[in-house]
Amino acid sequence: MHEQSIVESLLALAIEKAEQAKASKILRIYVVVGELSGVVVESVSFYFSFLSRDTIAAQANLFFMRIPAQLRCRNCNKVFVLENLNFHCPGCKEQQVEIIGGRELYIDSMEVQ
Repeated sequence: MHEQSIVESLLALAIEKAEQAKASKILRIYVVVGELSGVVVESVSFYFSFLSRDTIAAQANLFFMRIPAQLRCRNCNKVFVLENLNFHCPGCKEQQVEIIGGRELYIDSMEVQ
């Protein structure tokens, strides 16, 4: 259900930026979504189609770029991509890691008219 508030914010930002550019219509919105962001893109698409009605984004298409989870081992500093929720370092096999990527959620770019 938190996707609704995410879409409300995303839509408000997109409309604000489009209006600043003196655009009359938003055609495409490219959204970066990290694997660990907890965002369900299908829900975002659903809420966007509903919430964007009667706005300059009503006909806009959403495109999602997924960012994989990236971890750094605190023991050996190896950076690796999370696979199958395996938090063990492939280098030293330790499980003391920090998340350095994969929690992103932002508008990367838009196409307007």
